[in-house]
Amino acid sequence: MSLKSIVGQLKEMRDGIGSMSRRAGASDVRAGHGRAGSRHSWPGLWAEQPRRHGQGQEGPQQQHQGRWANLPPELLLDVIQRVEASEATWPARRQVVSCSHVCRSWREITKEVVKTLEECGRITFPISLKQPGPREQPVQCFVKRDRATSTYLLFLGLSPSLNVENDKLLLAARKVRRATRTSFVISLASNDFSHSSSTYVGKLKPNFLGTKFTIFDSQPPCDAVLLPNNKPSKRQSKQVSPRLPLGNYNVATVTYELTVLRNRGPRRMQCTLHSIPAQCIQEGGKAPTPTGTIHSVDEPVPVLPSAKGKEPAVEFSSTSLSADLSGPACTSEAPLVLKNKAPRWHEQLQCWCLNFRGRVTVASVKNFQLVASVDPSLNVPAVEQEKVILQFGKIGKDIFTMDYRYPLSAFQAFAICLTSFDTKPACE
Repeated sequence: MSLKSIVGQLKEMRDGIGSMSRRAGASDVRAGHGRAGSRHSWPGLWAEQPRRHGQGQEGPQQQHQGRWANLPPELLLDVIQRVEASEATWPARRQVVSCSHVCRSWREITKEVVKTLEECGRITFPISLKQPGPREQPVQCFVKRDRATSTYLLFLGLSPSLNVENDKLLLAARKVRRATRTSFVISLASNDFSHSSSTYVGKLKPNFLGTKFTIFDSQPPCDAVLLPNNKPSKRQSKQVSPRLPLGNYNVATVTYELTVLRNRGPRRMQCTLHSIPAQCIQEGGKAPTPTGTIHSVDEPVPVLPSAKGKEPAVEFSSTSLSADLSGPACTSEAPLVLKNKAPRWHEQLQCWCLNFRGRVTVASVKNFQLVASVDPSLNVPAVEQEKVILQFGKIGKDIFTMDYRYPLSAFQAFAICLTSFDTKPACE
């Protein structure tokens, strides 16, 4: 049987499973089918597997999966390796995701074949959005802003394509306005921004002046401990479900320099990544890389003892699923600090300029490049210190490019870029 025929049968089987689950009354997530995105959004590709039938109720689904599960491991490994190597870009790469939906044996081998984003440079599963980008070449994305709905969509690719169906939606954010401040809710879906949803990824909260932004992750960072917040949470969920996010963990802080005299010029910003150690940019350094699913509540979260000597615990109950752990999630080492690269003044153009290598075409105060700000004692080469880790800029009306690389993840980069869209009365 040829590789194409195997992939074709996988697609038919996946469609059949989806129709069976819909007939059984399961909810059908249709994120990305409207104007806001594409059919290649995460909820449609990474839906939960249908629940198993009870004993003595072997439906056609179990029989169908059993036939594919009995393939020899060597043959199965070869098939998945061929699919993974041949489908390098979206939307064709969704076939790799389909392989992981067949049965447990297929899923385990797919997880073994598909490398991390840092190793292969390919975004496959939602967990790739929390993994550091590749070291050599940046991941090139673009952001679409919808002023009417206050939403921001992150797509994979150089620029918007003529066929919107081919654009791969990675993340979506919505600006929520309140009486004294605004916040951004980040989700995997473009039409579901609920904190209690399984698509919830994190949020961004600014202070009143718009000079300091705090990035919260829905999941505890890898290899980190949490500084607990002594203030009780005002928002508590009444739903009990293992698919709900555990809370909001402070993983980064973005600070804009206060401009007292309101002199015109580029914004000055500094980003402190509490969950990434500064040593990771050294030669042989390693940034924390999650390898599980985004919404996993199986492992306990370590918490530092409180000041009174008591040892607080993060309770995974219905009253703490939505708690704000505002203390930074820190590592035992110094955190990585990013600063914006200083632009140069162009005499002929009479403006501040940066070399975006053709990725930015419209002058804007929102344009920036971030490089590492490291201590001299770390002995980081000058070339590494000048390497642009994140760049963001405007290319058209409500369209921006975002390029990121190691050690940032797509979620962290997107949250940092969202700070450019918020009002900053003390900085302008």
